Amino acid sequence: MDSLEIRSRDVQERTFCKWLNTKLESNGYPAMTSLVKDLSDGVRLIQLMEIMGDVSLGRYNKIPRMRVQKAENVNKALEFITSRGVKLTNIGPEDIIDGNLKLILGMIWTLILRFTIADISEEGLSAKEGLLLWCQRKTEPYKEVDVQDFSTSWSDGLALCALIHCHRPDLLDYGKLDKADRHDNTRLAFQIAADHLNIPQLLEVEDLCDSSHPDERSVMTYIASFFHAFSSMDQAETVSRRVEKFAELMQSVWVSKNDYERRVRLLLSAWSKEQTSWMTTLFTGTYTEARQRSVEFTTYKQTTKRTWVTEKQDIATLFGNVQTKLKTYGLREYVPPNGLSLLDVDDAWKKLLGSEAQRSRAINAEIRQIKENLRKKFAEVANDFEQRLHAISSELTAIDGPLEVQQQMVQQIQTRLPALSETLKHVADAETECNAANIEENDHTVFTCQDLEFELELLVQRISKKIAFIDNQIVSRNMTNLTPAQLEQFESTFRYFDKDESNTLNQSEMTAALASLGIVYSDEDMDYIYEQLLHDYGAVTFEAFINLLVEITEDQTSPEQLREAFRGIASDKPFVTELDLRIAHLPAPSIEFLREAMPITQSEAGEPEYDYERWLDDVFA
Repeated sequence: MDSLEIRSRDVQERTFCKWLNTKLESNGYPAMTSLVKDLSDGVRLIQLMEIMGDVSLGRYNKIPRMRVQKAENVNKALEFITSRGVKLTNIGPEDIIDGNLKLILGMIWTLILRFTIADISEEGLSAKEGLLLWCQRKTEPYKEVDVQDFSTSWSDGLALCALIHCHRPDLLDYGKLDKADRHDNTRLAFQIAADHLNIPQLLEVEDLCDSSHPDERSVMTYIASFFHAFSSMDQAETVSRRVEKFAELMQSVWVSKNDYERRVRLLLSAWSKEQTSWMTTLFTGTYTEARQRSVEFTTYKQTTKRTWVTEKQDIATLFGNVQTKLKTYGLREYVPPNGLSLLDVDDAWKKLLGSEAQRSRAINAEIRQIKENLRKKFAEVANDFEQRLHAISSELTAIDGPLEVQQQMVQQIQTRLPALSETLKHVADAETECNAANIEENDHTVFTCQDLEFELELLVQRISKKIAFIDNQIVSRNMTNLTPAQLEQFESTFRYFDKDESNTLNQSEMTAALASLGIVYSDEDMDYIYEQLLHDYGAVTFEAFINLLVEITEDQTSPEQLREAFRGIASDKPFVTELDLRIAHLPAPSIEFLREAMPITQSEAGEPEYDYERWLDDVFA
């Protein structure tokens, strides 16, 4: 036997012994010091098989003294190995009892292949070829590393450092390594793997750096530990990220729905209080007091009521946005609680308008210096204009259907605005006549020209916002390679920096928007990007902005992926616990939301268990 073979056998014996000790020690058994001595009575071999096979081998001689007892133990272990489909060649109980190191090493290598390396798969390749391809793919970006085998390719420590840096760049600075110091590089990789990745040091620095041909089997055994450590890390991060993104989406919808319900309750309460105040306020019969009430009523219409008009339209827009978002991602339609629907708001608004009319008539009855004909003339054109405004507003609110159909309907409504503006001139003329006649109130209408101008302006703005929103939703719908959270973030960023609400960004706005997302370019690069977007789209529209960001980040989550993600977190249980969510490293707000959202049951011990399957069924119904 030549010196290289002797050295290789020594390395294998030491490496394999450490590998077996990781199994024994993690299950509460003492470590071995010698393969020949510690395996000879079969006790340790049976313990190892029970650990690897996750099964009990039954009764055996725990303190064998006679050779026949040792043979029974060893034979029981070998029979178990064979029953698991592992083929053992030229080894029997006597070889292990008598300490045939060569055959013992061969048996252990067979076990390593079966229980550690055989399940490795990479792009259709398995076992050794799959592990080698995985190493090559992970280290390809590092020009000093060229992994061609499991021997000399690992002798300078750089391949090990590259594997660590590829997955955990926070653990070492690859660029600062002294590429020529093979011993320090290898020692550093061993230390980081043991301290931070829970990968036992199966090899010594000298086994890799001071051998002309490091032992292939020993190196493969050690490198396989890296594969399993990083694979489990990647899988855990993936399922956690999917659940986190979905939780963020659901929390966003939940916040929007609660905001809608809160604002509707406040608005309805304010309307009710105002009407009660009108009903309980009595006139004293003096002109001064009646004039004061008239001034107060006018102030209300120019301040409080306009705030309510704006809030009412904003609430309708918020409701439509929630429904569109739910429909976009295939989630169940939102049905507000009783008394809080848009129809309920419209009914309350009509009641408020009726109360306004009553209030206006009560004030006007106290002031008789009014020319009836001018009142009627103004009321006729003003009410007609308001009805036309209300009709168009109702048409806009009732728009539904596919986004492209909605887009056409809104654009058709927009073509009717010029004629409406011309009609408003007639309203202004009639009001001028009333003002000249010192008429400050009108029993036949609750509107002023300023009110109608304000509502018309709001309608124009609402139509423009609706068109921009639908255009942006069409773009967002087609961006299936972005997560809902990303789309929401990009859309809110675009809206925030679109200061003039033109649904486009100028160069300074685009630069600021990208910077808010953590994307910063030089002035020269930003000039080039902006000019390119102008060339391709004519302006930096929402579509152009989103397409620019698509090149930076993308992700996609399906219902089945989410279900698999929850199963992974729950370790295949039909329920998930709060401890499962915390072990998966979900952010605290996401955990709190999931605890509130998912159906809950109690375990026999009284601990809460969350039914994620039923929750996902409800969400994606």
